[in-house]
Amino acid sequence: MAVYTVHQPPLRATDAAPDPQRFVFVRDGFSIWAFVAAALWMLWHRMWLILVVYAAVTVGLETSLRYAGVGSFILSLVALLISLLVGIEAGTLRRFTLARRGWKNVGVVSAYDLEDAERRFFADWVRAAPTAHSASSAPPRNSPPSPPPPRMPQSPDVIGLFPEPGASR
Repeated sequence: MAVYTVHQPPLRATDAAPDPQRFVFVRDGFSIWAFVAAALWMLWHRMWLILVVYAAVTVGLETSLRYAGVGSFILSLVALLISLLVGIEAGTLRRFTLARRGWKNVGVVSAYDLEDAERRFFADWVRAAPTAHSASSAPPRNSPPSPPPPRMPQSPDVIGLFPEPGASR
């Protein structure tokens, strides 16, 4: 099962409530597209700052290694390792970009695929949201404060969560 984080966009001026169709589900784990074509993957997800940093690190590292006289095999290996790192951290890079744009992380869902994750999240989200009818029909009730939990007698013979010595047998 895959783990997805759910991100809610910032509210627009015309929105009273968040639009569920704008929510983004980010899968945690390795991204093959980020590994194979990192720059195109970053462009597709509009990760401009990440793309600039990626390009600067890649060009700077390649230039410094060429200046040091490193062979083409090592240059290819370094490029492969950078792509592998981007593929592994693809979800983290997307979450960073969304957080920087003001999106709020509203949940985590475990599911077999994206469709299942959406179904599970929105089923819980709708169930947890108070309805307008129930909120207007009954005023909130104040419950009396609960009494503090009873204190257990302190004894040097008691170990763990059992109230008396030898109770675990």
